[in-house]
Amino acid sequence: MKNKRQVCTAPIISDHSIHIKQPGKRAGGWPAVLSSQKFLWREVGLLEGNRLIARMNQRKGFDCPGCAWPDPDGKRSFAEFCENGAKALAEEATYKMLHPEFFKAHSVEELSQLSDYQLGQLGRIEQPMVLKHDSNHYQAISWEEAFAMIAARLRELASPHRAVFYTSGRTSNEAAFLYQLMAKAIGTNNLPDCSNLCHESSGTALNQSIGIGKGTVKLEDFDKADLILVIGQNPGTNHPRMLSALQQAVKNGAHIVSINPLFEAGLKAFQHPQHLKDMLGSGTPLANKHIPIRINGDRALFQGLAKAILEKHPQGLDPDFILDSCEDFGSWAQEINRLSWQVLEEVSGVSQNEIHQLAQQIMSSKAVISCWAMGLTQQPDAVATIRELCNLHLLGGFIGKPGSGLCPVRGHSNVQGNRTVGIYEKPSSDFVGSLEKLYGLSFPKDPGYDVVDSIKAMIAGDVDVLISMGGNFLSASPDTELTAQGLRKLELSVQISTKLNRSHLITGREALILPCLARSELDIQGSGPQFVTVENSMGFVHRSEGQRKPLSEHWRSEVAIVCQLSYHCLDSSQIPWLDYEHDYKRIRDDIGKVLPDFGRYDELVRQDYGFYLTNPPRDKRSFKPELGGKASFAISPLQEWTLNADEFILMTIRSHDQYNTTIYGLDDRYRGIYQGRRVLFMNPDDMDTLGLTKNEELDITSHFKKQTRVGQCFRVIPYDIPRRCLAAYFPEANVLVPLESYAAESQTPTSKFIKVTLERSGS
Repeated sequence: MKNKRQVCTAPIISDHSIHIKQPGKRAGGWPAVLSSQKFLWREVGLLEGNRLIARMNQRKGFDCPGCAWPDPDGKRSFAEFCENGAKALAEEATYKMLHPEFFKAHSVEELSQLSDYQLGQLGRIEQPMVLKHDSNHYQAISWEEAFAMIAARLRELASPHRAVFYTSGRTSNEAAFLYQLMAKAIGTNNLPDCSNLCHESSGTALNQSIGIGKGTVKLEDFDKADLILVIGQNPGTNHPRMLSALQQAVKNGAHIVSINPLFEAGLKAFQHPQHLKDMLGSGTPLANKHIPIRINGDRALFQGLAKAILEKHPQGLDPDFILDSCEDFGSWAQEINRLSWQVLEEVSGVSQNEIHQLAQQIMSSKAVISCWAMGLTQQPDAVATIRELCNLHLLGGFIGKPGSGLCPVRGHSNVQGNRTVGIYEKPSSDFVGSLEKLYGLSFPKDPGYDVVDSIKAMIAGDVDVLISMGGNFLSASPDTELTAQGLRKLELSVQISTKLNRSHLITGREALILPCLARSELDIQGSGPQFVTVENSMGFVHRSEGQRKPLSEHWRSEVAIVCQLSYHCLDSSQIPWLDYEHDYKRIRDDIGKVLPDFGRYDELVRQDYGFYLTNPPRDKRSFKPELGGKASFAISPLQEWTLNADEFILMTIRSHDQYNTTIYGLDDRYRGIYQGRRVLFMNPDDMDTLGLTKNEELDITSHFKKQTRVGQCFRVIPYDIPRRCLAAYFPEANVLVPLESYAAESQTPTSKFIKVTLERSGS
C-alpha cells in the first residue's frame, strides 16, 4: 500500500505583518548581545544558558553545533561564541519537550500546516516515534522495536542499492565513520550528504587545481594578509566569528574587498561585543571596497582580473613559482588574453575600470586570501569559477606562504570532517582497500548516489529506505514538490533528529524518528563519559565533550544509534559494533588504522589543541602528485547567458535568524526585515520599470528546459542589488530550484542561478 496521506509540502503563510526598516550598517554590538541573551532566556533560562555557552568552543567543552569557523590555536577568550551560536545552543538546550501525548493529539496533516519556524519552536522529541502505514499520528515505539523494524526492512531489499544513507554536517567523526562503514557493510555507497548541496563544487575544483579538496590557510594567516577577498559570502550571518578575524586583519593593515550582489552589514563594519571601545562607538569599518557583481558573474570577474594582471605582468606576479610549481600556464594565459573586455564586463556586471583597480590592488599585495561560500558553489559553472579563482592565486603565488591562500568557508560544523572520514558516494580505492584490510570484508567500490541522484532514484521508485543522520532532507533539497514526491514513494524513512522538522512529515509509507543527544549533552557509555571529535573549516581536528545531563532518558548518542542499528542489521561479527559503542576510543584507534593522517588519533585529540591534518599545498607548496607535485592552470570557455525581456535571475539566501534550514526567528535585522520571510529583494529601478510598489505580493515562476515551477505570495522589497537580479530566503524559495539544474561536475543544485518571471499574486 502506497503513502496516501494528504500532507502539505511547504505551507504558504502570507506575511501580512511584515515590517521593513533600513538595512543595518554594522554587525555585532549591543543588538547581538541582547539577541543572544533573549534566545537563551526564552529556551533554557539565563543562568543555565550562560553556564552552557561559557563551555562552548572551549578546549574542555563542546563544539558549537553551528558553523565550522575555527577556534584560535592559542589563548581563547572567555566567550568564544557568536550570536547565532547562542541561538543554536538555545534551540538544542530548550526545556520544551514533545511527549507521545503531543503526537497523539496532532496528526501529521495538522503539523504540516505549520511553518518551518513554528515546527522548530515545538521542542525536543522525547522518545522514539513511529508513523505506521495505516495511521496519521506518530506513536511511541521502543528502541528495540525501532531497530528491528529497520533491520527487517533492510534485509528484505531486492538490492542494497535500494537504501540511501544521508548525513548532516553536525555528525561527529566517530559517528560518520561508523555510518559509512554500516552502509558499505550493507552493500552500498549511497551516501549523499549536505556537502553535495553546498561546498561540493569547492572540493571538486580544488582537487583539480591543487590536489586537495580543502582550503590552504590557517586562522593565523588572516593576521598576515595584505588583501582579503570575501566572495559570495555573508559572514555577519553565516559565520559571525569570522568578523573578529577580519577586524584584526584590518587593524593590522589589511584591505578587505566584498564581492557579492548584496553589500551585507557584516562586511560594512563590526562592533566586537567584547571590546568596550567598539561597543561605545560605531565599530571598525571592514570592507573598503564593495563590488556589486551580477549573479553568476564571478568567473568573468576572475578572468578579467587575470587579464588585467597579464597585461602588465605577462609571466605572472611570481614567475619562479609558476615555472617551478605549475603546469599549463602558457596555454591558460593565451586563452585569457583572447577574452573580450566587452564580454567580461557584460557577464560580470563590473566595468573594465573597476576590474583594473582591483587588479592593481592584487598586484601591489604580497599576501592575498580569498574566502568564499555558496555564492560561488551554487552556480551552473561553479567548478570552473572556483578553478579560475585558484588560477588567480597561482598567478600571484598567493598560496602556500604566510598570509595567503584559498579559504572555502564551510557551513555546518563538521561537514568537512564527515568527508574526511568516509562520507562520500565516490570513495577512493585506497580508502576502501584500507577498510577491507582492517575488517577482512569485501566492500562496494562503485559510486553511489549523491543528493540529486538520490532524489531522482526515489522519484523513479528505485529506493525503498532513506535513513537521515540529522538534517532536514526535504527542506535542504532543491525542487521541493518533486523531492516530496520521491519521499512519498519510500517504504520507510528514518530521521535521527533532535527536533521536529518538515522531513518528519513528508515521509515514506512508514516513518521513524530516533531522538539523539545534542552536542552540549553528556554522553555516557559502558566505559564511562565519552567525547567525540570534529574537523573545522581549516583542517583542525579537536574534541567535543557534552556538559549537560540529558533531559530525557530515551535519548541516545549518534554513535550508539549507529552501533545498535548495525548490530541488528548485519550478521557479520568482524566489525565490533558493541565494542565501539562501549568505548569511542576503539573507533578512533581504528580510524587511525584506515587514514594515515590519524595515527595516534586518540592521544592527539586528548591534548589541549588537537591536531592539523596534513595539507601539502599549504605546508610544502606541493600540489598534485600525478603532476610531480605541481598545480594546474585550467580554463574552459566562458559561458555567456542572456535574459528575455521579462526574466530575472534569482538567488536564495539565509536570513539572520536562521542557520541552514533551522529558523530561529522571523527577523533579519541586518537587512531590515522584521516578522516575515516570504520576501523578494529587488532593485528599485526594476520595480519602477514593472510598476511595482513596496510590499506588493508577487508569484514567482522559475523556467528551466520548458518546465516551470511556482512560488506564491512573496512580498517585493526594494533593495540595493544589481538590476535584473533578485534574492529570496530558502527554504521558502527552494520550490523554484529545478532538480535538473546543477553545477557541472559537482552536481550541486544551482540555488544561486534561477531564471524567473514575476506576476502579481491573484492576477
